[in-house]
This record gives sequence, C-alpha cells and structure tokens, in this order.
Amino acid sequence: MNRAVSLIIEIAEQTLDVLDDRGHRIRRFMVSTAANGPGQANNSGCTPTGKHIVRAKIGSHRPMNTVFIGRRPTGEIYQPTMRQAYPRRDWILTRIIWLSGCQPGFNRLGNVDTMRRYIYIHGAPDEMELGRPGSAGCIRMGNQDVLALFDMVVPGTRVEINA
Repeated sequence: MNRAVSLIIEIAEQTLDVLDDRGHRIRRFMVSTAANGPGQANNSGCTPTGKHIVRAKIGSHRPMNTVFIGRRPTGEIYQPTMRQAYPRRDWILTRIIWLSGCQPGFNRLGNVDTMRRYIYIHGAPDEMELGRPGSAGCIRMGNQDVLALFDMVVPGTRVEINA
C-alpha cells in the first residue's frame, strides 16, 4: 500500500486528499467536518485549519465499528440501534488519527490547541452522511475509508486543513 507523505483536507469541498512524495493525489475520500465550520478556539465545536501533523494512531487491530470514548475502546461494537438510543452522540468508531497543530498561537498552544481539543480523523456510523458538515469538530470518515487511511499514515505525517 502507498504511504502518504501528506494529507490535505478541504472543508469547503468536504474532501481529504492523500498525496505522495511528489505531491500527486493517490487517493481522495469524502469526509464530514464540523457543523460549526472552521475555527481554532477551544470549545468552539469548529474544525481547526492550518498546518498539522498526525500525533498518534489509535485502534490498530480493533474490529471495524469499535466504539471509542476518550480514545479508549469501550468494548462495544457499534450497531445502528445504538444511534437511535443516543441520537446526539458524536460516534467515534473503528480508528482514531489524532492531530496536533504546528502553528503556535494559531492552532497550537493556549486556547487554540488542536491536540488538546482532541481533534481526530475518525470513523463514523455508515449511515451518517459524508460530504457535508456535521461533526462536533473532528473529521469524520466512513469506516472502510478510515481503515485504509490508517494504514497509509504514520505519526508525523503532515496534514493541512483548508477552509
């Protein structure tokens, strides 16, 4: 499988592009970013923009649809009936790719810190619509897609998020 050198997330297009070492797109995924739009501030519910890196990968070897809370598997495997029981929950499933900002004062440190805001690229229920904003700040992906992306990135992979 091709390794990503960088990722570009376009909030306006609701896409995530995987680029190789020559800057050529090797894969494109549909995503869902924040319902509140772009923004850096703590507790804003917005998707942070700017330059980031992959800080950590969480969930390796877990089954698809593993439910995570606080970056820990709960032991549950997501079923659509769970969404009916908890309709307001922002489900974090399958894999977590945790991001860290690279621009002090913009998306790193203080009240604009992407990592401390726990901004992830993560799987979401398959019945959730991608291609339009809807998350609480993170970047949602389909479960098969986040599995593929998880294998393409390593900690330190560059991630640019554009409004």
